Amino acid sequence: MGTFSVLLPIFGVFALGFIGMKLLKMEVKSISTLAIYILSPFLAFQTFYQNPINIDYLYLSIYLLVLCIACISICYLIGYFKKWDKQNTSGFILASSFMNNGNYGTPLVLLIFGQEGFHYAVILMVLQQLIMCTIGIYVAAQGSQGDQELSPIKEVAKVPIVYGSLLGMALNAMHLTIPTQIETVVDMVAAAAIPIIMIVLGMQLATISLKKLEVGKLSVALLIRLAIAPLIAYVITLFMPVDEVVKQIMILMAAMPTAANTTMYAVQFNAKPDFVSSATLVSTILSIITLPIILAIIL
Repeated sequence: MGTFSVLLPIFGVFALGFIGMKLLKMEVKSISTLAIYILSPFLAFQTFYQNPINIDYLYLSIYLLVLCIACISICYLIGYFKKWDKQNTSGFILASSFMNNGNYGTPLVLLIFGQEGFHYAVILMVLQQLIMCTIGIYVAAQGSQGDQELSPIKEVAKVPIVYGSLLGMALNAMHLTIPTQIETVVDMVAAAAIPIIMIVLGMQLATISLKKLEVGKLSVALLIRLAIAPLIAYVITLFMPVDEVVKQIMILMAAMPTAANTTMYAVQFNAKPDFVSSATLVSTILSIITLPIILAIIL
């Protein structure tokens, strides 16, 4: 009951965005743009500027890359034996291999591990953004049924959270300090980032419909996302020389539901967008059951 009660405030914020979208018909794109292009870069800057840079950053990068490759490989094998075309395989990978450690995972880590683990969660969020903007776009484009051109480098260049991270890391490494007034602004904007991106997820969920639900295929995708991925993460952490708390955070992040950004990529490249969006919604709902189980195991 303790771990379930931790999820209630998070879903309460999701519900605010969901209800606001349903009742007020708000424009999700403008709020999402605010979160992505203004708030998140400040949060990333604050994390990399205020916390010591250590070898754990490298381990976190390796962990996310290995986890992503492992999940994608499983999906490709399933697609090969099922004889799926590229569109179906790409949609299945997007639904199964990319977790929501931004809107969902980061605030959850903050509530469970406090500030001690929060900065690791933000680092994982930034690294996941890079993976989504490169590997994620490549996968989506493989299943493209249109004339869209693939340009992962351009997509990475569009993500301001990367620049916030690099600037914070550079100032940290050079032991440069910013004026107190500016740091106050950074702290205030960064503090607004987490609740806003949570509300954005609730709004995004309100726009998803469960049309033409492919139950069998969706069940396998959710099994990979919510159960197999954290198991793979556990195996990876056995070889990682990091603190036990960091290992717990890594496993928890791997158990997050399907990333909301995958729907955007699926729509852009026509890689089974209905299937991917349904995976995002259903996996988020099911996480109410699966995450307390994961937390009970790792804590």
